[in-house]
Amino acid sequence: MPTQNQFSADLSDYLVDLSQAVALALQEDIRSGDVNAALVPETRDAEAHVIARESGVVCGLPWFNEVFAQLDPDLQIEWLVEDGDEVEADQQLVRLNGSARTLLTGERTALNFLQLLSGTATESRKYAEALADHDITILDTRKTIPGLRLAQKYAVRIGGCQNHRIGLYDAYLIKENHILACGSISAAVSKAREDHPNLPVEVETENLEEVKEALSAGADRIMLDNFDAGTLRQAVDLIDGKAQTEISGGIALEDLVALNLQGIDFLSSGALTKHVKALDLSMRIQLIN
Repeated sequence: MPTQNQFSADLSDYLVDLSQAVALALQEDIRSGDVNAALVPETRDAEAHVIARESGVVCGLPWFNEVFAQLDPDLQIEWLVEDGDEVEADQQLVRLNGSARTLLTGERTALNFLQLLSGTATESRKYAEALADHDITILDTRKTIPGLRLAQKYAVRIGGCQNHRIGLYDAYLIKENHILACGSISAAVSKAREDHPNLPVEVETENLEEVKEALSAGADRIMLDNFDAGTLRQAVDLIDGKAQTEISGGIALEDLVALNLQGIDFLSSGALTKHVKALDLSMRIQLIN
């Protein structure tokens, strides 16, 4: 059976487009030049530090560092935490020293990356801890901020959850519209096997009849989308280990804890990346000459 290989991906694999993502973020902020930082004499130096204004999980150090590396590689950065560390309100995260103009120009872009990815990691940690006693793998989805797919999926991993497919190229997820366009679940699965026999094939189902057809078609994984508790147990019994099982569809975290997850291999949730509240962080800058 083909299997998804994202679960074992090295975290460095998520940094392949880091430079490009940071360059784009700086370009949209600076464009023809930072007129605000230009108010400060070019020779002025400063020191700065970032503090957390609330508790959470820190994530995004590589993106934060890259912002200042692209602006001024001579700027000194000293981290007091690592990606994945849990921090409290008023805790200092990092110290910086160098050009005042560089610190002022890079402040917002660097914090935007750090806040967003820390928020994603914090939400993922909540899910990971809530279901720690269950034999189930928690997955993200493709509901990510455009241009930051790998960054947010990195943050999900840092938070303790795992990734679903990275995009439209590395695994099949045959959904309602694909089924309608192909004519049936069986036809869609057959075509997928013909085109890319080494890719895993997952089918999204909405009722027991579709579960039966997905099983008959030989799907590797069957997603049970928005099933009520009773129908969910019927579906799991029907699958009976003949395919991997995944549940999805707006299940609140508090409901998950009480749900019977026996026989379910995966839970996928867009909430890990879509409903994220950025962690509240602040940079304080002080001139030193």
